[in-house]
Amino acid sequence: MQTKYIFVTGGVTSSLGKGIFSASLGRLLAARDLDVTIQKFDPYINVDPGTMNPYEHGEVYVTDDGAETDLDLGHYERFLGQPTSQANNVTTGRVYMEVIEKEREGAYLGKTVQVVPHIINEIKHWMLKLGETGDYDVVITEIGGTVGDIEGQPYLEAIRQLRNDLGPRNTMIAHLTLVPYLRAAGELKTKPTQHSVKELLAHGLQPDAIICRSERPIDADVRSKISLFCNVEEEAVIQMLDAETIYEVPLLLKEEGMGELAVDRFYSDGGQGDVCTDTPDLEDWVGFLKRLKNPDETIPIALVGKYVEHQDAYKSITESFILAGVPDGVQVEVEYVLSEDLGPGNVEAVLGDVAGILVAPGFGDRGVNGKIQAARYARENDVPFFGICLGLQCAIVEFARHVCGWTDAHSTEFDAETSYPVIGLMEEQKEISDKGGTMRLGQYDCRIQEGSRAHEIYETTLVQERHRHRYEVNNVLRYKLLEEGMRFSGVNPDTDLIEIMELPDKRWFLGVQFHPEYKSTVNDPHPLFRSFVRACAAYAHEEDLVASPQPPEREAVPLASVDM
Repeated sequence: MQTKYIFVTGGVTSSLGKGIFSASLGRLLAARDLDVTIQKFDPYINVDPGTMNPYEHGEVYVTDDGAETDLDLGHYERFLGQPTSQANNVTTGRVYMEVIEKEREGAYLGKTVQVVPHIINEIKHWMLKLGETGDYDVVITEIGGTVGDIEGQPYLEAIRQLRNDLGPRNTMIAHLTLVPYLRAAGELKTKPTQHSVKELLAHGLQPDAIICRSERPIDADVRSKISLFCNVEEEAVIQMLDAETIYEVPLLLKEEGMGELAVDRFYSDGGQGDVCTDTPDLEDWVGFLKRLKNPDETIPIALVGKYVEHQDAYKSITESFILAGVPDGVQVEVEYVLSEDLGPGNVEAVLGDVAGILVAPGFGDRGVNGKIQAARYARENDVPFFGICLGLQCAIVEFARHVCGWTDAHSTEFDAETSYPVIGLMEEQKEISDKGGTMRLGQYDCRIQEGSRAHEIYETTLVQERHRHRYEVNNVLRYKLLEEGMRFSGVNPDTDLIEIMELPDKRWFLGVQFHPEYKSTVNDPHPLFRSFVRACAAYAHEEDLVASPQPPEREAVPLASVDM
């Protein structure tokens, strides 16, 4: 059967939540036994976000096949519980690079290469690529940016052409827009939505559903007005209100009939029963949400990093904390610690009242000393410690300095002249000068040592984890670290590179070279995060750091059919 395509656009302003909407709609359709995937098209000229500063773009999310992608792909994976790939995130830079490479190869047979048709055809190729595999019933495509942006115009033209190519019953356009509440007037205003849809119509696109982001419920009169002036049925005017948690959004959309709207459009010819179920099975999701919203206790865990002032810089880590605590009724209160402000004089004051310390990944020397200080405090005070990527490396540098006695031990990333380069550039990286897409990226094997804490957590001897780094533990010096009590419980079986480090004499002290946060999903939190949160909870009880669950930061509209 023909794959169906849903295109998600945004208007009025950015940051309306197109990614959460796409992930939530995907969850609703998957709950009807449809095979769903979600892709994101970003209009910026970068080939991928891998070289961007997290303050510029937020977290870079890495897929199994090594793509450095937009953080929305993390939402897609967490909501759908299935991996994404290179094909799930495409940028304008990548599109132009592909076209220019084809032109250099002579693929266009001497023709003048132009935006229309060549760039548009390349965009269409990527929009159809996942659907043409035959693996998916529905492909949801999120278009980054806002309707009206100059850089987004080629994507709207590609959608217009595909709508004609595939037919209206095989495509759907969902347009997210803002319906602001003006306190002075005491009412919701629809004019921004009308103008946003007018802009979309100027590109030849009539939305099939208008998703209204608002702080206040949208009443019948407002729905009727939007329906009348934007040429959609009232049933297709969907409110998407602020929620206590993003994981509530699928149920809010279900209440609004968004899932039925899509299914009825695609399978109105009577073939619905052969393709999907009549109603979504959200029993597991509702069970997860009940546990999430009704925790037994709250514990504080410090996240030490250099980008903590940006709420999305460590998005997958913070979401992994949320997901890891749910099965045990634990609400994790993440305390963000700016690593460059952390030093010997204040480390006790900053970290003395937390139940665990996670030292985050990162690049560059700013804040590294603070991360090393955090690792030292955790080791000397036996506070549960989790180091990820650079966090592992900082823990090893700290151990080398203060346990092995190598006082100037460091990573060659930060001190090329160190006498004890316990962390060094990988051999295959030494001849590489380009920065984009050249790190050790994607999924690699890790062999787990039996009898180790890692083996106890994973309950297997071979796992696959995702990586994003250039530097690695120096195998020449690792044996001295072993002699002093450090244990390397995970190694890559092909290269013998260190993947997992632990200190067996501590209650929970573990570092990993990979990124486990990329593999936490709803109802399947990563085992390392779950074990770490459990260890932190046990420590919190010992040190009287447990608090009552915290109320949500903002009031949200209650669900009509789900008793929490």
